[in-house]
Amino acid sequence: MNNKPLRPLYTVPYATWIILFVIAPIALIVYYSFLDLTGNFTFENYKNFFTSVYLKLTLSSFWYAFLITFFSLLFAYPTAYFLTKTKHKHLWLLLIIIPSWINLLLKTYAFIGLFGLYGPINALLEVMGIGEQQILFTDFSFVFVSVYIFIPFMILPIFNALDKLNPALIDASRDLGANAWTTFRRVVWPLTINGVKSGIQVVFIPALSLFMITRLIAGNKVITLGTAIEQQFLVTQNWGMGSTIAVFLILFMFIIMLITNGKEKGASNNGKTK
Repeated sequence: MNNKPLRPLYTVPYATWIILFVIAPIALIVYYSFLDLTGNFTFENYKNFFTSVYLKLTLSSFWYAFLITFFSLLFAYPTAYFLTKTKHKHLWLLLIIIPSWINLLLKTYAFIGLFGLYGPINALLEVMGIGEQQILFTDFSFVFVSVYIFIPFMILPIFNALDKLNPALIDASRDLGANAWTTFRRVVWPLTINGVKSGIQVVFIPALSLFMITRLIAGNKVITLGTAIEQQFLVTQNWGMGSTIAVFLILFMFIIMLITNGKEKGASNNGKTK
């Protein structure tokens, strides 16, 4: 039976979803970005975005997103590598992913208790003779908690890339006289770079728009694009400026996706050569 005449109908639910929940919200944000406080058409919001205040805010957001992504990658790659060498690798991977199922707000409040002046971390520092330290409401606490929250999303794509890596290629590299570092640099890293790029996407992009963690953990000492959008919409009620920041945030995300996008390359599964 020929179903070709019905095939366009199969795309209707998908197209409807994209139009209603992707295209329409973005179009609405773009529309509001051209309105001032009185609802009149203006380019003033875009001019204001290129002032020193918002440019510094943008650079700050990229800096913190870079730090979060860098430390997530720094710990995620060796973790994913050692997971692929363990006997029950998928079980261990599941144990790492399970904390990401817990509500983000609950995890954030848990760290408030841990890092507080009367929390267990400061209690341990007291026992060690170091004394109480202001850990909460610092850059360190913000980056630490953010890395903890995002690191499972960095581990997963890297683990998948490493798990698919053909071990025969590593054996061949060693047979040709390459040491462990050369094998990693010339074989393992290039063949798993797409997993790294995927991890960077799912960490760097959301890290640009963090706002709840900045309030609860950093105590508003860290201001990101996400925090600025929240303040413009909920505090100053300047929807036009908030929408303008959101437009640039979407643009930044799109550029990052283009930069980190790549075609899959590498080896066959299960150690079998093609």
